[in-house]
Amino acid sequence: MNAGANGNIAVEMRAISKRFGGVHALREVYFSAQFGEIHALLGENGAGKSTILTILRGVLAPDSGEIIVDGSSFPSLTAKAAREHGIGMIFQEMSLVPTLTVAQNVFLNNEPLGRTGLINERAMRERSLEIFRDMGVEIDPAALVGELSTGQQQLAEIAKALSQDARILVLDEPTSALTATEVEILFGLVRRLRGEGKAIIYVSHRMDEIFQLADRATVLRDGRHIDTRPIADYTLTTLIADIMGKATRDLLEYATASTSSEDVVLEVRNLRSGGTGAGASFALHQGEVLGIAGLLGSGRSRLARMLFGLEPVGAGEILLRNEPFQITSPQVAMAAGMALVPEDRRRQGLVLQHSVAHNIELPVLGRLGASAFISGRTGRQIVRDTISRMGIKTQSPDSAVNTLSGGNQQKVVIGKWLATAPDILIMDEATAGIDIGSKGEILRLVRELASEGKSIIFISSELAELLAVSDRICVMARGEIVQSFDARQLVAGDQDPQSELQAEQKLQLLLQQGKRHG
Repeated sequence: MNAGANGNIAVEMRAISKRFGGVHALREVYFSAQFGEIHALLGENGAGKSTILTILRGVLAPDSGEIIVDGSSFPSLTAKAAREHGIGMIFQEMSLVPTLTVAQNVFLNNEPLGRTGLINERAMRERSLEIFRDMGVEIDPAALVGELSTGQQQLAEIAKALSQDARILVLDEPTSALTATEVEILFGLVRRLRGEGKAIIYVSHRMDEIFQLADRATVLRDGRHIDTRPIADYTLTTLIADIMGKATRDLLEYATASTSSEDVVLEVRNLRSGGTGAGASFALHQGEVLGIAGLLGSGRSRLARMLFGLEPVGAGEILLRNEPFQITSPQVAMAAGMALVPEDRRRQGLVLQHSVAHNIELPVLGRLGASAFISGRTGRQIVRDTISRMGIKTQSPDSAVNTLSGGNQQKVVIGKWLATAPDILIMDEATAGIDIGSKGEILRLVRELASEGKSIIFISSELAELLAVSDRICVMARGEIVQSFDARQLVAGDQDPQSELQAEQKLQLLLQQGKRHG
């Protein structure tokens, strides 16, 4: 193993194995992180990252192996023991309670007590405020978490871990909901914590973050330890090869010839939810993939919700196939041949405790008939077809969807809406937080759907995938479409990786200009 920043091992997991029924989640995995380093833990969904971190957190016990935390050896940890030994976790799917204040969440299960033995609310607020000041952010500790933006909630999640004086800090996709400014705050904070001697385990599917932050990287694949190296020993190509088991080309491989026709299926004129401003205006053609780019807070998701009837339209006009159309509810949108893949699959796209089959059947219950026999037969065929087409990896259609990896959960969300046979598919951050392999499958599917004549609004914060799959790209800022252009204009027909990098830089510049002038 390569030495870390100072050679002091913070946590070591030796020959960790874990099975769930007949599935080997981990096979004698070795992982070690050291004080004073940022250590990236990488792998596709299903590689074993979540399992090994759940074991480190003390929620699961390994079937075999040894865990060494700061020199102390354990066959397994409890959640209490993990906290007592300085292990702090920041989750991709946030664990905050929306009805409690920020301070109450930051010190949940760790509340300071007064002389009477009661919780000292004032001390919680003061300590929370101090943590936020150290982080360089302004968040009111007395505010309800449910009233915060998604980015502020993520920062509160980070403060919660820091309140426990964690020496080993695990960050699971911590930037997924942050603005560019908040990301820079987080990166500065993580580097400072490394400088203070803390061990940082950093999990992300965003390779640019890994190369910016990490000192070392450990790659898991199919429940096995593949390699641990200094990040300087990796290139993007070799890192992806380790993660996937084979070298892959850049995202431009998913770009195909445009199948967009002259027929306009959806036109939006000055659409906004409220307030002032020109609103969003664009046209969507049959067989077209229309990419929507914009910084966090630009109004991309709000636009998607308005188009699907989840949020009321404050002003503007929608024309469906050249006829004025009012979308007052998701049912109206679905009846008109529209579908929405929401940005948060776990809270908005799935019923996690229900089976894969039930989740797929939900949007098409009206087609399954009144007879239980017909419903079961037709529904099962739809489920089988969806699992096959989407390549969903599940032990059984009756398995609970929360047992699937993130990538396979996302395939269920997309598949269940495709089962409604929509003409217009709105996809909001359809590849967020999933592995590179699943991302490629989804991007390829998007182009296939367009070739079948479906019209797709593809919202993404990943510029490379926007350039790869979009025919046109609209840039949003403050609820308005500020620019629209042919995606191939930026790529200029050159499909080498350097050309894609240049195209991303140009698109990023357009986003920044849109934010400033929108």
